[in-house]
Amino acid sequence: MSTTLTLPADAFTRILMVKGHPVETDSEGYLRDLGDWSEDFVRALAAQEELTLTDEHWELVRYLRAYYAEHGVQAQVRAMIKHFTVVWGPERGSNHHLHDLFPRGGPQKQGNRLAGLLRTKGEH
Repeated sequence: MSTTLTLPADAFTRILMVKGHPVETDSEGYLRDLGDWSEDFVRALAAQEELTLTDEHWELVRYLRAYYAEHGVQAQVRAMIKHFTVVWGPERGSNHHLHDLFPRGGPQKQGNRLAGLLRTKGEH
């Protein structure tokens, strides 16, 4: 007879220290409680992921949060490219440039983590 081991959801919780306060994330760095998001969280997670934040990173993080607030879903990369091609021009708004900005999973994964949003549908 085989036994299936079921781990509680918090078995994969990690703690990220944000200005001396513990913030719970899942094993990939996504917030457990979206209300824990702050700009200090972004700085702490970016440091952990060895990402040096620029104005472009901040602009994309703010875009992702605003898009989610308006639409109730995370922005698809296609929407990001369309928006940032208009704002930054075709080269800097390109898929390639957006992925260069967020080398650990692109703007949809690493960007969403930093923006304090959940994993996108279908992400493992």
